[in-house]
Amino acid sequence: MRRNRFVLAGVVVVSLFAAVSLRAADEADHAAVGRATEIFKWINFAIVAGVIVWVFGKLLPPVFRKKADAISSAIKNATNAKAAADAQLREAEAKLLNLEKEVERLRAATDADAQKIATAAKAEIEAAERAARLELKALAANLAVDGAETLLATKLTPQTQESLISNFVKSLEGRLN
Repeated sequence: MRRNRFVLAGVVVVSLFAAVSLRAADEADHAAVGRATEIFKWINFAIVAGVIVWVFGKLLPPVFRKKADAISSAIKNATNAKAAADAQLREAEAKLLNLEKEVERLRAATDADAQKIATAAKAEIEAAERAARLELKALAANLAVDGAETLLATKLTPQTQESLISNFVKSLEGRLN
């Protein structure tokens, strides 16, 4: 098809040359030498134009084909690269969206854990307080018993002991078993 274009261009050039040659021939006032020179110029032009068309017809189509293939390949590579970049962008946006959700989830979990820790610490403090109170009561009881013992030891003389025992025995005698 391209070759047909070049042939057509050659035919157009030859036709143009023929038209100009006929016109030159029609002009009667020109000298025969001037006409011959003009005809040789046009023949020379037609030969040079034909050679140029033939050279470009032979050499340029493969060059254009290579460049078209290279451009097509570059377009395919660019399309693939754009698709990969779009996929990465979508993935990054999804991760960012999930990251925000994950941050909210971690905040909620942290708040829940902090509340659990506070509740556990409060319960532990209350248990320690109860244990300290019980220990304090036991200590107070021991001190009271020791104080009472000391008081009794100083106040309870052998005569007082004998009087207490005899009163106790008398109270038992008056009772019926």
